[in-house]
Amino acid sequence: MKISTKGRYALRLMLDLALNDTEKPVRIRDISERQKISDKYLEQIISILNKARFVRSIRGPQGGYLLTKKPEEYTVGMILRLTEGSMAPVDCVDEEVGSCPNMNDCATSIVWKKLNDSISEVIDNITLADLVDWQLVKNGEYSI
Repeated sequence: MKISTKGRYALRLMLDLALNDTEKPVRIRDISERQKISDKYLEQIISILNKARFVRSIRGPQGGYLLTKKPEEYTVGMILRLTEGSMAPVDCVDEEVGSCPNMNDCATSIVWKKLNDSISEVIDNITLADLVDWQLVKNGEYSI
């Protein structure tokens, strides 16, 4: 499995919003400059996040975007699944696709199930607040 730039940039965009949450909207142009990501691409991603109500748009000269929830209420899994779709490594363990008819007879299904469970365990237990903390540590602003 490989996460696309859309998923990676969505995480960085959400992290940037969380790090710069001063209750004033954050402009895409500012995120683009800080993250070194095209503002056109960020606009496509923010549209997805806005439609899902992960962020809220404020119009006008002082406009921009705000998180709709606290950083601890978003998981990496929520953001990645929104932008990437299923995170299952193969269709036979993807709950949205359904069960494979060979599931009971195929030993490799155990591998895919374990891999899927491990991926979910990681991405569903890391919050945006965790990423904020880790970023602040990397910036030398504090230690955990």
